Amino acid sequence: MRKIRILWTDDEIEVLKPHIIFLNEKGYEVDTCSNGLDTLDMVNKNSYDLIFLDENMPGLSGIDTLKGIKELNPEIPVIMITKSEEENIMEAAIGSQIADYLIKPVKPTQILLSIKKIIESAKLVTAQTTTNYQAGFGKIRSLIDQARDHDDWSDIYKKITYWDIQLDNADDPNLREIQRMQEQEANNAFVKFVSNNYLSWFGPSENKKPLLSPGLFNSRVFPLLKEKEKVFLIVIDNLRYDQWKVISQEMGQMVRVTDESIYYSILPTATQYSRNAIFSGLMPYEIGSSHKEFWVADDADEGKNNYERELLDEQLKRHSIKCKWSYNKINNNSSGKKVNDNFKRLLENDLTVLVYNFIDLLSHARTDTTVLRDMANDEPAYRTLTRSWFAHSPLLDLIRMLAGKKVRMVFTTDHGTVRVSNPVKVVGDRKTSANLRYKLGRNLDYDPSEVFEITNPQEAHLPLLNISSRYIFARNYDFFVYPSNYNHFVNYYRNTFQHGGISMQEMLIPLITLEPL
Repeated sequence: MRKIRILWTDDEIEVLKPHIIFLNEKGYEVDTCSNGLDTLDMVNKNSYDLIFLDENMPGLSGIDTLKGIKELNPEIPVIMITKSEEENIMEAAIGSQIADYLIKPVKPTQILLSIKKIIESAKLVTAQTTTNYQAGFGKIRSLIDQARDHDDWSDIYKKITYWDIQLDNADDPNLREIQRMQEQEANNAFVKFVSNNYLSWFGPSENKKPLLSPGLFNSRVFPLLKEKEKVFLIVIDNLRYDQWKVISQEMGQMVRVTDESIYYSILPTATQYSRNAIFSGLMPYEIGSSHKEFWVADDADEGKNNYERELLDEQLKRHSIKCKWSYNKINNNSSGKKVNDNFKRLLENDLTVLVYNFIDLLSHARTDTTVLRDMANDEPAYRTLTRSWFAHSPLLDLIRMLAGKKVRMVFTTDHGTVRVSNPVKVVGDRKTSANLRYKLGRNLDYDPSEVFEITNPQEAHLPLLNISSRYIFARNYDFFVYPSNYNHFVNYYRNTFQHGGISMQEMLIPLITLEPL
């Protein structure tokens, strides 16, 4: 294994020979230098993992040498060593991005601790993460075995997501593989739970029922409006819970999370069904029955979510909610900036609804674009891409503006997405829906043991194309493929992120209430 290479610059470097010997014995390779100009020359010619730099040197000062080092290689961590504790000196050093500073005289143990803190921190974090996950693995396994209701599964998914994100920083592929296997085990059990209980959530059963898409406004938004709060409802289409966790880190000290919950998307976990259910407060069958003009069938060519404003208007009337409100759909940065330009006008509303379609567009673009598939080839990369978008988005700018106002923000989505890997054959006619994670049709041919099927859609409050229509849903990491041109479509869609079926990632989705600090 390559030794860590250190450069130590001090005009009294001969006095520090015992420290150099100490570091050599600890396995570090140490080069020495006595002035700033030679330091810059050595940094230009060599590759260093860390630099110790004396602040008080004749000729080129430590601060000026530091600036020169950062111009040559801004990534090298520099530890400043100084005789002085004067505030202006340290402010200048910190402003030049030092990694740490020590006050002379320094002891060998101080030097070693500083190296470990900076250079070996990643290794130490990995070791601690490994230890903690090994302890948590058994607890999660026990929770999976004991899960009985929807709250149990929400808790399990939160814990699995926590470790999924934590292991992004752990350079241990074996540990990551163990975590993936546990996630698969949980998803298998979750699919069984949903298959056994989903239809009971719509009947008179006394079993506990989760909050589903149609109940979102009545559960989380309307109570705030009745308390005369100004509310911004922010819906990011296709946002997974793990993506919420990473973008929330960008909000820093701007907002406070007052409630972080998980609710359940209805089936199919697709925008046409779940988001229309949110805005209408109704299940899809009821939308098609009572508001036929606002429901577009699967086999129609027109957009399936063109009437969200109208559906929300009907829901507000049904619940006798009288308020000033607006609905805004944002499909790109330009429309997001236009919304922000109208910020003062939005603040006049009691309720402002904002639907951001970026993550959904990213998901589809990733499927169709080779470059994006390479950039987001797994869940950690997908999270990184999402966080990068959010960090430079008009949405984050809007949250900054809202941070200084007396408003409540409800942050949510309509469904999540899952990376599919296992093809399942299905046969349908021309009118069969095209989604890879669910199929609606009357002439479906499939293996019932490989799907979750709803043969009587009205039991699940789902609309019919005709009297013999049925729905089937892909489970876990499966995706539906027609036998014709089978290999082409398997290779094209494997490892893409899809939605519509049953998995924790698609159904268990974030519902967050925020307020300014």
